[in-house]
Amino acid sequence: MAEPQSSGRPGAPAAPGFTRTFAEADPADVDRLGGKGSGLARMSQQGLRVPPGYVIGTDACRRYLAEGTLPAGLADEVAARLAELERDSGKTFGAGPTPLLLSVRSGAPVSMPGMMDTVLNLGIGREAAVALGAVTGDARFVADLTARFHAMYAETVLGALDPGEGSDALVAAVEPAEDAGAVYDRIWSACEAALEESDGESVPADPTAQLFGAVEAVFRSWNTRRARTYREFHAIPHDLGTAVVVQSMVFGNLSDDSGSGVVFTRNPASGEPGLFGEYLAHAQGEDVVAGTRTPDPVDRALAPALLDELRRTCADLERDRGDVLDIEFTVERSTLYFLQVRSAKRTPEAAVRIAADFLTEAHVAPAVALRNLSPEQVRQVQRPGFDDDEVARARAGDRLLTTGIGACPGQVSGVLVLDPDRARERADAGEDVILARAVTSPADLHGMIAANGIVTATGGSTSHAAVVARALGTSCVVGASAITVDEAARTLVVGGRTVAEGDEVSLDGAGGELFLGRISTATPAAATGALGSVLAAAAGASGCEVLVRVTLPADVARAREAGASGLVTAVDDVLAATGHLDGLVEELLSDAGVQERFDRVADLVEQELTPLLDAAGDLPVGVRAVDLVADEARELLQQTAVTTRHPELALPLGRPALVEAQLRGLTRAAAAAGRTGGVHLAVRHLSDPAEAAALRALATEVPGAVAVGAYLTSPRAAAGAPDIAACVDVLWVEVRALQSAVFGIPARQLLTSDPLDDYLRRGLLSVDPRTALDPVVRSLLGTVATAQRADLPVGMRLSGEVPEEAAAQLYGLGFRRFAVDVDGSRPLVLALGKAALGD
Repeated sequence: MAEPQSSGRPGAPAAPGFTRTFAEADPADVDRLGGKGSGLARMSQQGLRVPPGYVIGTDACRRYLAEGTLPAGLADEVAARLAELERDSGKTFGAGPTPLLLSVRSGAPVSMPGMMDTVLNLGIGREAAVALGAVTGDARFVADLTARFHAMYAETVLGALDPGEGSDALVAAVEPAEDAGAVYDRIWSACEAALEESDGESVPADPTAQLFGAVEAVFRSWNTRRARTYREFHAIPHDLGTAVVVQSMVFGNLSDDSGSGVVFTRNPASGEPGLFGEYLAHAQGEDVVAGTRTPDPVDRALAPALLDELRRTCADLERDRGDVLDIEFTVERSTLYFLQVRSAKRTPEAAVRIAADFLTEAHVAPAVALRNLSPEQVRQVQRPGFDDDEVARARAGDRLLTTGIGACPGQVSGVLVLDPDRARERADAGEDVILARAVTSPADLHGMIAANGIVTATGGSTSHAAVVARALGTSCVVGASAITVDEAARTLVVGGRTVAEGDEVSLDGAGGELFLGRISTATPAAATGALGSVLAAAAGASGCEVLVRVTLPADVARAREAGASGLVTAVDDVLAATGHLDGLVEELLSDAGVQERFDRVADLVEQELTPLLDAAGDLPVGVRAVDLVADEARELLQQTAVTTRHPELALPLGRPALVEAQLRGLTRAAAAAGRTGGVHLAVRHLSDPAEAAALRALATEVPGAVAVGAYLTSPRAAAGAPDIAACVDVLWVEVRALQSAVFGIPARQLLTSDPLDDYLRRGLLSVDPRTALDPVVRSLLGTVATAQRADLPVGMRLSGEVPEEAAAQLYGLGFRRFAVDVDGSRPLVLALGKAALGD
């Protein structure tokens, strides 16, 4: 039953209307053809053995969904395409002497595996069944096709439940030599009776009615609940629509030398080179993916000649597409046919290795090698995380104790400790510790520093525990209101369950979950050599500096491992992490005339910044001055009390002596660390050149002062950046602060899902401020870019997970200096490299 290759002239001009044959379609027109149609068109035009067919475009789907009926003219086009298929194949749709049967499959522009509908063996009716029996001499094959088609059509088009139940036994009872017409009558009648009993409907016996029913079902499947949920989760637009691929059937269930398989051009779990996949003899493709039968490894199941042909073709396709591919194929009587090719889904570990291998093999350009590696995959690979299977078992075993608010990412396990002193003692003894408190205070800091994770019963994302944990880079969950901490009994009570101090628990600082017992963590192997080579290529392409945020001297080694070209920190973060922030607050709340020069502040800055600068070695270090109106530290800095007593402290230079004291302390710290340059102090929220000039004047009063800079956070500051830049040594823009100011949304909301997810779903914003730069912000940053000069590159201070789109926009605006948290540095390096290679 081998199908001849599709006829037609490759590259011919596209025909008008809703349909395109594989031969005439433009493979690049994925928006119209869908991924499946595009892949089939490309393979057909490359001369591969592809059963002929055509594509009904996504524009027809959109029309159908809008109007509720097939678009005018589509039925005539489908009839004309069927006539072409019959002519090309020498077969007749639904009739003899050699019947043409069809597959009708969905194919969206964006891959949505398993989300939409397929109907196989379409066109089987009594006349076709009799002819197939005559051609093949196998009535059981006819019975199998009939039962499969009836069940699939009933489920897909009519929405019947378990429509094929019991049909396997009926098919197995058929003898190959039986009369095909009688077998068809028996199987069809039994399937119809079962369907009528359960749903009261009927599958049409007329092949043309079957075809149009299937086409409409594929169109409707675009808006099923599962498809919409998948699109929402993956941020795929709802208005794309799906194409319909109509293709001549080949039959893997025809004989013992027939079968179906799925292969990947490389292992999608590990990225290891070499063909990886499965093959099931005497089976159709649905048997392979449904999991109802166990397939064999393709390299052991296929005949040697077929395996060689498959290997050669897959290697050629991979080089042509510059990607690891997922390929579906069917063997009909020892002849190999290709039914689908698409980009393979892969694990983050595999994605990293594949990109690294592509760079080494040099078969494709670096831009192509990095194209299918995302910053999110780098983010997942670099961070030790819980074993997914263990987490699933923990949930199934009722080990999830409670869920709070994820305040600082990281997945860690350790012994539960309820007192900071004991936390420090047990950590010093070499134990991993999870510190649980009803609420934390500065008095708990030594225990918080010692702990691997922190959980509190109360507090939000700006609470003491959350802010300090982020400064320390320690996994943290706050607001776990279901827990009760009994310090006297040394127990933690959750919903009637009691956990004793010393019991092992596990904490997910991103998801906010607390589990009973230890859960294994591991850093994937791809986070080492393979990732390093990929990031080296990306960094070389972009030429960008990526500075990393640190707080304590111990953070510097990790920043260096991440490839940091410099460091950034903040005075208040350092003092919070070292337990001296209360001293700063006391100083600020003291009588204004007593410590006008803020000598204690200068001493604290010198004391705590000296070891950090010493650890930094020759790396440039930027230090942000204390920000007394920072939203993220309002509790720690007692903002209301401080700014009520001294309202001038709410302004960047409202108390010049406070800035001057930090300059003195940082200058002394730099000298003590042996630094002769590469250190600066930047003041946040400057918005006027006069402020910048005043800051410069302050620096001239401090002998040997470090360089000074400004953090721009407002539209006014961005608009005046060129004049501000003329007065300072360093200029930074806090992108999240600028974006939030333009939108009028609190900056902390740009780091969370709610409430913006719902707001965007309601269509109330045209731009998601968390993932892309608003046009107004881009315009302002265009002005900032003009402030750059050879001795003053303007830096972009980024926070949270930096979206690839936003990184590319910033690169496109001409910025080449960035500062980010350590976990975000590698993903950012990749995003910037991809932006550069894309340019």
